Amino acid sequence: MNREAPQTYLRTGRAVDELRPIRVQRQFTKMTPGSVLIEAGMTTVLCTVSVEEGLPPWMKGQTRGWVTAEYNMLPGSTSPRKGRDRGGKIDGRTTEIQRLIGRSLRSVINLEAVGQRTITIDCDVLQADGGTRTLSITGAFIALAESVASLRRQGLLSPDAAVFRTSVAAISVGIVGDQLLLDLDYAEDSRADVDSNIVMTGAGEFVEIQGTAEGKTFRRDQLDALLVLAEKGIRCLTDLQREALGTDWPLA
Repeated sequence: MNREAPQTYLRTGRAVDELRPIRVQRQFTKMTPGSVLIEAGMTTVLCTVSVEEGLPPWMKGQTRGWVTAEYNMLPGSTSPRKGRDRGGKIDGRTTEIQRLIGRSLRSVINLEAVGQRTITIDCDVLQADGGTRTLSITGAFIALAESVASLRRQGLLSPDAAVFRTSVAAISVGIVGDQLLLDLDYAEDSRADVDSNIVMTGAGEFVEIQGTAEGKTFRRDQLDALLVLAEKGIRCLTDLQREALGTDWPLA
């Protein structure tokens, strides 16, 4: 049986293993101890961190803190307009993503060092062009580290408390045609045969691997190659996080 040869996808404007241009603006809002506007290409996410004394009722009596996240796409972030969640109803995609963000951040923070506090990270997508969940995780870590630095300056956290074990960031990888790509935009993501989101620590360990065959199945060697590509992207993102935080970088 004759099989049609796969068509190699030709990416324009950047190399197949190159991130979109990343821009980070810290202290974007003034009402919370941590806020970051982060952009990757045309995808833009506002990450804000709120800190409350006390714990959720289900953690009554515990000494460790809690970190949770909420995610939302604003109506004008896509075209056509995305309807708002009403009456407390959250769609399945939103629930999945905000749980992913929360898990990712909790994987690198020492909740005992946080004390009896609840830290909530809100990730609001202002403009969506692919990679909103991964960019939210990358930006949320910066905002969370910024809020911890603010708490230290206020004397609410010990300067010696090891709040973070390592950093965390996330990136998308995929296969379009027969080409492996790093950091897919919407046009690439919508035609990908394989779509994956990878969350990793700055120490090079995996937090979560989400991989799906969208158009056709994929082989083990392709999965391995995608993970290598993701590792390269995470290293670049970790360097960007470190640069953005400067003296507030929370790790030795």
